Amino acid sequence: MIALGAIVLWAALAAIALQLAAVPPFLLTGIALLIGSLVGARALVRRPPPWPALALGVYGLFGFHFFLFLALRHAPPVEANLVNYLWPLLIVVLAPVMVPGIAWSARHAFAALMGFIGAAVLITANPSTGSGSWFGYAFAMASALIWSTYSLMTRRFSAFPTSYVAWFCLASGAAALACHFAFETRYVPTAQDWPWLIALGVGPMGIAFYLWDRALKRGDPRVIGTLAYLTPLLSTLLLVALGAGRFTWATLAAIILILGGAFLGSRTPKEAA
Repeated sequence: MIALGAIVLWAALAAIALQLAAVPPFLLTGIALLIGSLVGARALVRRPPPWPALALGVYGLFGFHFFLFLALRHAPPVEANLVNYLWPLLIVVLAPVMVPGIAWSARHAFAALMGFIGAAVLITANPSTGSGSWFGYAFAMASALIWSTYSLMTRRFSAFPTSYVAWFCLASGAAALACHFAFETRYVPTAQDWPWLIALGVGPMGIAFYLWDRALKRGDPRVIGTLAYLTPLLSTLLLVALGAGRFTWATLAAIILILGGAFLGSRTPKEAA
């Protein structure tokens, strides 16, 4: 349930981002992450986390967004986004390798594959006509690998409290702002931008990261990785509800595949038996 809270918040990210299309991506990420750090402001008045924990947080939060933005600049966004959505599948596949006590489960692998096919149907329903760049696809794959390994490593660092996420957001936000000043044209957010920036920072790029950390330290990462395929589904449904997308047969097929995979992957071994 905690993981689903993060997933629901992430589903709102695209809808909020539509309202901030004029804001350069690194500036958007930097401001949102700095606001997200304030969600756990009490932790910021204490001693910073040990450097291995802080390095892991920057690797996950900053590394994920950095390579995703590079991918979107060098490859057609639809295809790049599809490759990036390999991260839930990678969580399921890599969990037995990276997390002690997690055994390989063909059922979870099949459930994750169902979810990935559903996400593929959803995202490629209106494919881009561009040929793209293999560099862009490599960046998207790197982004997916970073987020999946970060998610699994938080389980191995279970002794570190979730409040450290505030420091992760702060350091990653500062790094994103540095990238803005180094690579992007200067932009000053308008009065209309700030309510959306605050909503983005508090929700999808704030509370969601705290919930995700807590969920992965308590739950089965294979189940959580499978449920994560609900993110593109819920995001699309929200965009349709807001008039920014269309509900098609491909959307219906994706709903069946994603919900079926999420249901199968969320069942315990006893229930599956």
